[in-house]
Amino acid sequence: MGVQTKICGISSPEAVTAALAGGASFLGFMFFEKSPRAIAPDAAWRLAQPVRGQAKIVAVLVDPSDAEVDSVATVLKPDLIQLHGKETAARAWAIAQRTGASIIKVVPVSEAADLAAAAEFETVVEHLMFETKPAKDAERPGGLGVAFDWTLLAGRRFQRPWFLAGGLDPWNLTQAVQQSGARLLDVSSGVERGPGLKDPALIIAFLDAARRA
Repeated sequence: MGVQTKICGISSPEAVTAALAGGASFLGFMFFEKSPRAIAPDAAWRLAQPVRGQAKIVAVLVDPSDAEVDSVATVLKPDLIQLHGKETAARAWAIAQRTGASIIKVVPVSEAADLAAAAEFETVVEHLMFETKPAKDAERPGGLGVAFDWTLLAGRRFQRPWFLAGGLDPWNLTQAVQQSGARLLDVSSGVERGPGLKDPALIIAFLDAARRA
């Protein structure tokens, strides 16, 4: 049957074309200045136009101010906003009400106990995302190409659909699905030839593997 996929950190027309051709369900645009994938809202809007109606547009924000939320929501008009910082459930709900967009909330994971944090958000978000918890001195909360123990998710049930993220690539995707039970996958650095440089061939390879998983 295959799994649904989100290609995150897109910043070029070539990446959009590959993601669309390969059947990606979600395209993510990064609005975090410390990321090598950071993009301006107007540039993201131009890239998103060919995709609307065929894949969901996701704006990725990290502990955003109201001004940042308003800027991205007004210009890009995303279908979903992914919150990748330390936002509370109340903040996630407020952003959803402010923008009309559905919310994906990232839950950082390094051990089984970390999964309990999902319960706080399940009544206010559309999706959860389980991503590798970064090191304490990391400058970025994700997109670091590091996986956590996927078996921590095996057999788990949540009230919302959930993405698996962190360290995925075309070669380990099948194992990740088998070990975690994930039906939604998020990839960024695993389809790049360098930091922030999406490789269309790797995007197609990842999406092909997802269809077979």
